Amino acid sequence: MWGKRPTQNKLEPPPIAQANSNAVEVLRVWAAPGSPQQLALRTTWQDAGAWGLMLVDIARHAAQAYANEGQDPEVVLARIRELFDAEWLRPTDALKDITPK
Repeated sequence: MWGKRPTQNKLEPPPIAQANSNAVEVLRVWAAPGSPQQLALRTTWQDAGAWGLMLVDIARHAAQAYANEGQDPEVVLARIRELFDAEWLRPTDALKDITPK
């Protein structure tokens, strides 16, 4: 009943993960229907502002992925920004630390 998850639930690491021995995973996010997303992260950078740069890069990559499926990337990016701003101003739930103690 409980065992290793099938690999189709995981994304393959990008080429840099194999090509550069100094590369580290800094963020992993899991989503399940009816449940809040859960994530694991490393602070990694001395300047926390680097997360802002990475979040914008993630949004742009997501917009491109949707564009590859036929959607307008500008519309997708605007929608991402719309909900980012809404969540920033009025969070839909509180953060919960799931770190094993």
